[in-house]
Amino acid sequence: MANKNIYVTMPTLAPLGEVTENLQKVWESGIMTHNGPILQEFERKVAEWHGLKNHVVVVNGTIALQLAIKALELKGEIITSPFSFIATTSAIMYEGCTPVYSDIDPHTLNLDPAGLEEKITDKTVAIMPVHVFGNPCDIDAIDAIAKRHGLKVIYDACHAVGVTYRGKSVFAYGDISCTSYHATKMLNSGEGGGCYTNDDKLHEKMKRIRFFGFSDDKSDIVEEGSNYKMTEVHASVGLANLKYLQAALDDRKKKYMLYRNLLSDHPALTFQKINGDCNYSYFPVIFDTEKTLLKVEKALNAEHIFPRRYFYPSLNMFKDIVPYVSMPVSEGIAGRILCLPLYYDLAETDVARIAGIVIDTLK
Repeated sequence: MANKNIYVTMPTLAPLGEVTENLQKVWESGIMTHNGPILQEFERKVAEWHGLKNHVVVVNGTIALQLAIKALELKGEIITSPFSFIATTSAIMYEGCTPVYSDIDPHTLNLDPAGLEEKITDKTVAIMPVHVFGNPCDIDAIDAIAKRHGLKVIYDACHAVGVTYRGKSVFAYGDISCTSYHATKMLNSGEGGGCYTNDDKLHEKMKRIRFFGFSDDKSDIVEEGSNYKMTEVHASVGLANLKYLQAALDDRKKKYMLYRNLLSDHPALTFQKINGDCNYSYFPVIFDTEKTLLKVEKALNAEHIFPRRYFYPSLNMFKDIVPYVSMPVSEGIAGRILCLPLYYDLAETDVARIAGIVIDTLK
């Protein structure tokens, strides 16, 4: 129907019966949490899907970032992107560290490596880049800078399920990569997150921190930990949805490319430069002015279509949270970027209709 509500994204869901099959096992076992068998299967199979070994599943992506900071025992300044969701900054601050913003590349929308080194001080302990909209950062350049200055790297890969870089999962890079299995992500467990590392000892440490800091035999407390565990119910949803991840990725790319073909020739619009592989989890459009964006947003809303100003505003603008430091590129992009609806159940005819409204409004 022309008047149905179309939102910026919707979850990709397995048939309910397949989730119920997993839940039946939970009910039969009586194990609802505490690293149960469904969680262990979800943890293992998602790692295998990405070609990786060490995967610690937690309750959400924000907690995944906090767990990474805690496991690396970081105290000091962490350089990160101002063009992200507030959780990137919140996790840093919650763990007693100080976020230091470095501006973004105007094309990829990721941290610009060219500006990183000038932000490094004797208090800097880590870099936390963001793979924005599933578009990989310049990992080679960032890791080289980190090694040169003896810094840890935690990748905020919350948008990056299914993304590869130089033939490997993007999660294989950095000291720890953190992702999200939130309802809106390419793979979802309703709420959820995960940490990946190539360091076996760090992997075991994160597992202990996830469960109050208990030793492996549960006889002693050996870490400062907390309760970061995902439930068997959420793992049941995630495990069922995992079977449809490749189909979701293929569908998302197809519709992303349809949008690009329909909109690419308009002079008022520019698009994110994709750095190799991407999961096309969002379709961001950058307008020539904020006034143009607002005009298009209003026209879409009138047709019951609800895009999102994602990410807006630039995080350095939250002056009640962080001292303001000018980030001209991030601020400029944030004021002119709009993510158009893109998800598995969105019809291609709706993609064409949305693109048509955008073009007609720009005339």
